[in-house]
Amino acid sequence: MSRTFTDRRRCALNGPTMGTRWSALFHAPAHFDEITFHAALAEAVAEVDRQMSAWKPDSDLNRLNAASPGKWVPVSAAVIKVLSASLAIGKASGGAFDIGVGDAACAWGFGPTPADPSAIIAAHRPTRTHAYAVVELDPGRDRVRKHEPIHLDLNGIAKGYGVDRLAETAHAFGLDGALLAINGELRAVGHQPDGAPWAIAIEVPEPARRAPHSVLELTDMAVATSGDYRNWIRFGNRRVGHLIDPERGLPLPASFSSVSVLAEDCMSADAWATAMMVLGKDRGTSVAQRFGLSAIFIDPAKEETAPRTTSPAGRVWRSKAGRKV
Repeated sequence: MSRTFTDRRRCALNGPTMGTRWSALFHAPAHFDEITFHAALAEAVAEVDRQMSAWKPDSDLNRLNAASPGKWVPVSAAVIKVLSASLAIGKASGGAFDIGVGDAACAWGFGPTPADPSAIIAAHRPTRTHAYAVVELDPGRDRVRKHEPIHLDLNGIAKGYGVDRLAETAHAFGLDGALLAINGELRAVGHQPDGAPWAIAIEVPEPARRAPHSVLELTDMAVATSGDYRNWIRFGNRRVGHLIDPERGLPLPASFSSVSVLAEDCMSADAWATAMMVLGKDRGTSVAQRFGLSAIFIDPAKEETAPRTTSPAGRVWRSKAGRKV
C-alpha cells in the first residue's frame, strides 16, 4: 500500500442524479482536494444524465427517439458505448434486456409522462421488435439510426454506466480504493486501506422495510441489483412492477424479488440484472451459467435454505448468517 491506514481519513460524498443520488466512499490521503473531487464526480454523472435521460427533451436519447426511421442522428461517444453494450446484451439474453420498451414504460407511467390507457393498448402487441434488430450504430462517426419507429429507454443501463464514470473519475484523481454507487448499482475500486475488500449489503426485497439480506465482499468488481419491490403501481386488484416484459410490452407482475449480478463494469452488471429479472429464476440461472455470470436470486416468498446463486470460483458471497452461499 502506498500509505498506511493512519495516513488517510474516511470521506463520504454524495449528490443528486437521475432521480436518485450518487455516492462515493473512500479514504483520502493527506492534502486531497475533496471539493474539486466532488465537483468532478457531480459533473461525470450530470453528463450521463444530459446524454441519456428520458426526462430531458434535448438529450441524445430523446433526439434519437424523435428522429424518423432511417435518419442518422449524431450522438456522443458515450451514448454509442452504452447503446453498443445494450444491443449486445439484448441479443445475448434473447431479448430479455431490451432498450426498445420505451413506449410501454411511458404508457404505464414509468417514464416522464403520466400513464395513458390508450398508449397501453398500443404498446401491448403480440409480436414486438427487439432493439438489437432495428438499431444501427456507426461508431466511426458517432451516429445512430433506427430502421423502425422504436422508442428507446436506457433506464436499465444508464445508472450502471454512471457508476463506471464515477470510478473513472476516482482513478483520475489517483485513488486506489473507493466505493462508488448510484442507488442499487455499486462498483468497488481496489480495496480498503487495511487491505480488506469492500463489504456491500444486498437488501431484503420487501417494500415495507430496509434490511440487509446478504453481504458481498468485493475488490475491483461491480454489482447491480434489479428488483420490483420499490417501483411498482397498483393496477386494478394487482400490483405491477416497473420492469417491462419485452415480448408483450406489459409490466411484469410485482413479485417482490430481486437479482444481483456481478461484473467487472457496472454498466454490464446493470443490464444483466434487468435481464435476469425478466427471465426469472429458472431461465435466468441457466443463462447466467451459460455466460459465466455471477448472480444471486432472492425471492423471500419462495426461498428455501439460501438464495439461488451462480458464482465462479474466487468470489465470496456471504449470507446474513455469515456462511458462503
